[in-house]
Amino acid sequence: MSYPDPTVHDTLPKVLRHNARSHPDEVALRLKDYGIWHETTWAQYLAQVRSTALAFRELGIGRGDVVALIGDNDVDWIATELAAHSVGAMTLGIYRDALEEEVGYLVDYAGAKLVFAQDQEQVDKLISLGDMAASVQHIVYEETRGMRKQTDPRLHELAVLIKRGEQLHQADTAAFDALVDATSGEDVAILCTTSGTTAHPKLAMLPHGRFIRHAITYLGADPKDHTDEYVSVLPLPWIMEQVYCVGFGLVARMTVNFPESQETMFQDLREIGPTFLLLAPRLWEQIAADMRARVMDASSINQWIFDKGIKLGMKAIEEGRRSTLADVMLFSALRDRLGFSRVRSAATGGSAMGPETFKLFLAMGVPLKQLYGQTETLGAYTLQTGEELDVDTVGPPFQGCEVSFLNPDSEGVGEIVTRHENMFTGYFRNEEGTKADLRDGWMHTGDAGFFDAKGRLVVIDRLKDIAETASGVRFSPQYIENKLKFSPYVGEAVILGSGRPFLTAIICVRFSIVSKWAEKNRVGFTSYTGLSADERVYELIRGEVETVNQGLPEHQRIRRFLLLYKELDADDGELTRTRKVRRGVVGERYGQLIDSLYSDAKTARLDTEVTFEDGRRSRIQADMKIMEVGAGAPADELKKAG
Repeated sequence: MSYPDPTVHDTLPKVLRHNARSHPDEVALRLKDYGIWHETTWAQYLAQVRSTALAFRELGIGRGDVVALIGDNDVDWIATELAAHSVGAMTLGIYRDALEEEVGYLVDYAGAKLVFAQDQEQVDKLISLGDMAASVQHIVYEETRGMRKQTDPRLHELAVLIKRGEQLHQADTAAFDALVDATSGEDVAILCTTSGTTAHPKLAMLPHGRFIRHAITYLGADPKDHTDEYVSVLPLPWIMEQVYCVGFGLVARMTVNFPESQETMFQDLREIGPTFLLLAPRLWEQIAADMRARVMDASSINQWIFDKGIKLGMKAIEEGRRSTLADVMLFSALRDRLGFSRVRSAATGGSAMGPETFKLFLAMGVPLKQLYGQTETLGAYTLQTGEELDVDTVGPPFQGCEVSFLNPDSEGVGEIVTRHENMFTGYFRNEEGTKADLRDGWMHTGDAGFFDAKGRLVVIDRLKDIAETASGVRFSPQYIENKLKFSPYVGEAVILGSGRPFLTAIICVRFSIVSKWAEKNRVGFTSYTGLSADERVYELIRGEVETVNQGLPEHQRIRRFLLLYKELDADDGELTRTRKVRRGVVGERYGQLIDSLYSDAKTARLDTEVTFEDGRRSRIQADMKIMEVGAGAPADELKKAG
């Protein structure tokens, strides 16, 4: 399989121009709008990038400037990103659900000169920032709805800029090519935010040439070409979505499809029937939970077929095979229903996935593979081969990617460090952070892991999160949390126990599923808070915790838990924008609850502040029941510890 020569086409705009010249009428992008799929060919893709780039140049955007983008995944985002690259600017993606203060921090820190803001909601955030967005000279918006009364002189409608760019191209047809020719593979293309699990995210500098070369390396492990269809559902600021939408889209000419909205995402996915799919673990977990929720409303015979099919399929996959009977009974129809019938390759990454969820999709016939990487390494550098059942590893490293372990213990477990020739060049305006994480060419990941006997990487958890009870029992909170989240009723869980006599948990119910269960079982409720406080819901979750406990060693079992009165929320700082738990924030905010879990109290009281979607803050006071699990008596252990 041949890809563009990275020594010739060493920047993203150069690859785009090459594709447009070689395959002008081939479909590059597809966007659903008002129920209709609109196709963009490579020639049209280049034309929009060219017009936007020429208009940007006229606005004074050029080499070394930063262009920020915030909004939904769509054609205009991608084209605007490539237009910024064409004039030598760097791009910074911002998650669309980021609050004003988060947007303000990133825009101010990066010194963004122009911001592409998709709609009125995003424009309003920027305008309200005031001095926090002092560097922003231009705000380009895509959707005109609600913008008529806006008078900020920095505002520009994207469609108007594109028309202006077309005029500029007609006046000088060589201008755009000169801009693209002036770009270099050593130029920084993307400032990509890190996950920010402990503090503000850092901005990893990713040059054009390295991005392209690593995409080609990745494609060597998981080949793609112009026949592949991909549906973009994860946020574009995330490194892996950049790799697939921009990297694979340009290098492999994989067709990238954009759903109409988050609400229609799965229906749109089914209409396309992708051949390649990337979903975060939380989405795979949501799909599995939704399947079980729908079965609750099914007839008795259909519930029996579902349960029997799942059992047959899971048993077969554990024996290294697929169950033909389960496929005929259940999985073939499920794949079609979900839009997975044509999937040739599927991936999950960003955080660990529970083994039960992983095996479920393998049993269904979805060729799911786990990957591992960081923003600083330009995304993934390990990937499962899919040749055998492998729920414990993230596969071997790509060719040319080295992985080693710092300060390994007697079992070979140490901090994962890695290097390859196409990693980031450092953190933007953060030399101290660069020196801390990038030492002698090795990226220090902060994760603990080891190689198994077959040379596959096993990632245990964040080094700082691997905990030890007061009695010296080591455990991985993430591993137990993922086992809990296989339950359709558990949305999120935080396992506690570091320095404590036993393990406890703060659990958030999955409202969409538990509410359906409640309706079916005539459990009255008016809100998430009321539902999570109901005695029958507690009993339901206790059953799920007991099931997980049965598969854990005695000293790693959950002894007490409570159901949090609300869901963990990125707006409250409890999760990152990629849905990773910020354990430090949870430990600090819910310290009262944690202390109660390790006391003889039967309830826990919380008095804290929350942030609403519009940025308003409010004080919350709530009481939560504490439930014990198992036959032991945690109170006795607390007395011994005391």
